[in-house]
Amino acid sequence: MFNKASKNETRLKRHRRVRKKVSGTAERPRLNVFRSNSNIYAQIIDDVNRTTLVAASSLESEIKDQVKATGNKEAAKLVGKLVAKKALEKGIDKVIFDRGGYLYHGRVKELAEGAREGGLNF
Repeated sequence: MFNKASKNETRLKRHRRVRKKVSGTAERPRLNVFRSNSNIYAQIIDDVNRTTLVAASSLESEIKDQVKATGNKEAAKLVGKLVAKKALEKGIDKVIFDRGGYLYHGRVKELAEGAREGGLNF
């Protein structure tokens, strides 16, 4: 019998494969996305210095107050706009988008579009 890999194991495998090529620098950091069933998280990471420069999630009070549920597309778009706002405050306007092994669809796509609307270029 074959041992079928779970969806998350497959995603992690895909993520490792992409991360071999995608790396954030100080000039162009990496915008990383993680989604759980109930929330979505975004971080802007400088891989050279191994630091998180900016982070935002649907758990933050300014997003929780605006939406009913934190695990939907509406919340993801707001997280994208929030992470873009925080990045622009720190002088970051160009990033590399790392979808974390997820398909570019649904919540991940909405977060990316929200970040673009907020002023990030990728």
